[in-house]
Amino acid sequence: MTSFKQNEMKPAYCLFENVNITDSAKLEEYKKNVFPVVEKFGGKYIVASGQIRNVEGDWNPQVLVMIQFSTFEQANKWYDSEDYKELKTLRRSSGEFNAVIMEAL
Repeated sequence: MTSFKQNEMKPAYCLFENVNITDSAKLEEYKKNVFPVVEKFGGKYIVASGQIRNVEGDWNPQVLVMIQFSTFEQANKWYDSEDYKELKTLRRSSGEFNAVIMEAL
């Protein structure tokens, strides 16, 4: 496994699981408007799932989305930003989601 020096910047990832969509029109509006905000904070979409195969455990996600940021701090700046605040509210009103921000190796 590759290790990083302590002062080396580590990328971070925000992983969303779409658990239950209750208002697809709101989710589509969110999707239409979120890309420029993610890009403004240096984010890059890595996964917007197509096929998913569960290989261990009982987790059975239907849709996963992963966004890469340059650092853990940058990912949090995006998620907590005023730019994303209304979009986050819109997304949350469209269904149920799980999300984590995680630092890479």
